[in-house]
Amino acid sequence: MRAVLMHRPGKEIDRLTPYNKEYLLFEDVPYLEAMQKEHDFFTDLIKQTTGATVYRLHELLIQVLSNREILEKLMHSALVKSRLTHFQEYILDRLSTAECATALTAGVKVHELKRKIPNLPAGELMDSAFVIPPSPNLYFQRDPMAITPGGIIFSSMKMEGRQREADILRAIFENHPDFKDHVNPIYPINGNDNPPSIEGGDIIVLSKKAIAIGNSERTDEKAIYQVAKALLAEGTVERVYEVHLPKKRNYMHLDTVFTILDENLVLTYPDALNAVLQTSLYTLKEIKDEKVNIKRQVLNESLLTVLEKEIPHLEILSTADGNPDYSMREQWFDGANVFAIGPRRVISYNRNKHTNNALRNMGVEVLEIPSSELSRGLGGPRCMTMPISRAKI
Repeated sequence: MRAVLMHRPGKEIDRLTPYNKEYLLFEDVPYLEAMQKEHDFFTDLIKQTTGATVYRLHELLIQVLSNREILEKLMHSALVKSRLTHFQEYILDRLSTAECATALTAGVKVHELKRKIPNLPAGELMDSAFVIPPSPNLYFQRDPMAITPGGIIFSSMKMEGRQREADILRAIFENHPDFKDHVNPIYPINGNDNPPSIEGGDIIVLSKKAIAIGNSERTDEKAIYQVAKALLAEGTVERVYEVHLPKKRNYMHLDTVFTILDENLVLTYPDALNAVLQTSLYTLKEIKDEKVNIKRQVLNESLLTVLEKEIPHLEILSTADGNPDYSMREQWFDGANVFAIGPRRVISYNRNKHTNNALRNMGVEVLEIPSSELSRGLGGPRCMTMPISRAKI
């Protein structure tokens, strides 16, 4: 691991209440200070064990918002969703760049703006109303985009409340000096203002030549087809697998039930992958007169069966080593969603002790992080990290 992008949970978490948590896609109301301590431990562990650069989303956002055009675009987009675009001029005139960055991530309420802008035209809006809603899921950096051998996929988020996360990531990667010269976006397709949904958590790089994409609660078949077509046309990737999953929240993305730990070792929750025995294989048929034609082959088998045929001596480890009671419990807290920082070297939640022991018995080095609060958002260490650069091995 050379570089990774993360977001330290902030004020947006404190916006959660028992009454709005479901609307904001949370199962519980975490304790922010404890959550931040756990996240800091995670960040420090990555730095100490890998020497990788950890980019902070909020710092990068402030840096790109120094460009007035980008600031205006992101702020307008956020206010359009709230139908409060008439606030834009007031906000941009009175809030600093850093305050605007916080407003875009943690949201902003009417009474908070009134302290800065006494003449705010709030009309009948209650003081407690959100002018810009918060993005408490933003600490899951794997969802808003995916980096593949063939290019970057910027997510089209299924839930409207999370779309601004993808907008923020795209603004950073297309404009920040550290990234903009290395970006090759392949999705959404140019000119498509309302693309079908796809989320980064459903995209797993199997190898330099193969990608797996989950057909899940959050990713649509039409988007998978468009991404497969773009990747195969680019030429680096030769195979794209569409993996059908049950449309359930606890199997929200493919990476919640499947993680690659080494060239011949995977960790999985087999109940999810075996529930729908269908995997589709996309390959390039031809490119003629700049028109791309791809072939789809439907395989009536799980991804695990497909990989066993492709990878010699593949080892498949189940969550909690297959124990039905512990497996179900630890899967709820993303036992299969570990962060691979190197071959057979992972970071995992300490609460998933049966899965961690099974990993160690397979020769995997397991580094544990505290997880009392981070796990309340239903996402694991892999979900919280967006690897930007890895060393070649």
